[in-house]
Amino acid sequence: MEHTYQMKVCGVERELSLVPIDENKAFASFVVIGDTELVERAAAELAAQVPPVDVVLTAEAKGIALAYELSRRLGMKEFIVARKSVKSYMKNPISASVHSITTQGEQHIYLDEADIRKVAGKRVCIVDDVISTGESLRAVEELAKKAGGNVVCRAAILAEGNAAKRKDILFLGELPLFEKNENGEYVPMSAEENE
Repeated sequence: MEHTYQMKVCGVERELSLVPIDENKAFASFVVIGDTELVERAAAELAAQVPPVDVVLTAEAKGIALAYELSRRLGMKEFIVARKSVKSYMKNPISASVHSITTQGEQHIYLDEADIRKVAGKRVCIVDDVISTGESLRAVEELAKKAGGNVVCRAAILAEGNAAKRKDILFLGELPLFEKNENGEYVPMSAEENE
């Protein structure tokens, strides 16, 4: 039996599969990269709340669709993607390491010198689909700072678990973490249980 969670954000309802973290806990799998309807609605709401920025920056890959649509709505001609590997066309890349809830082990993200020039001295909005542990966000922010950018906004569609308590991020909805009850069913954890 598959466990799922009904979510509603930006007036859009989605049924999310629950993915076990360990024997007793799970997270809801939110993948927005191919969800045109939700990306468009979320970007419209975020664009109305994002302070003045010069650059939209995201990490590969799940935030790309949102970064595209948000940058378009903000009247920008481009957005920047921190890559998960060094590509042959990248010159003099800088990197940051990341550990996130959805990836195994340590990974690195990179910006090359062309993107570094686009970030240097600019007001940066970091965009992701979900902010959970904050590790991906921290790594992208580290890259932006190494490149000489000034991070003025951290935005996501959802804040998961304890991230919903953060005051330094802009988000449109909360996504709980889940734990098994005595019947073996997953139920949303309270904020106190997340600590």
